[in-house]
Amino acid sequence: MSVEPVRLTAWVHGSVQGVGFRWWTRSRALELGLTGWARNLDDGRVEVLAEGARDALEALLAALHSTDTPGRVDGVVEQWGVARGLTGFRER
Repeated sequence: MSVEPVRLTAWVHGSVQGVGFRWWTRSRALELGLTGWARNLDDGRVEVLAEGARDALEALLAALHSTDTPGRVDGVVEQWGVARGLTGFRER
């Protein structure tokens, strides 16, 4: 099992803007020790970019898929990559 940090980019579809979704995502990410950001996109999606341990990122991804999020999540598209060394976790 690798301990090298990795990067997750997730595009969250549904009713996820104007409902506290980015704040909620930031809270989950910080609890998991992740870095990155969450931002609204012009098309109504929220883009989440997070870096850290793979198991923590998978936990964040599971949370994004859950029914416990603010608003309504209709789907999540994910992409994995190499971490680039982000610091902090912000709402953009």
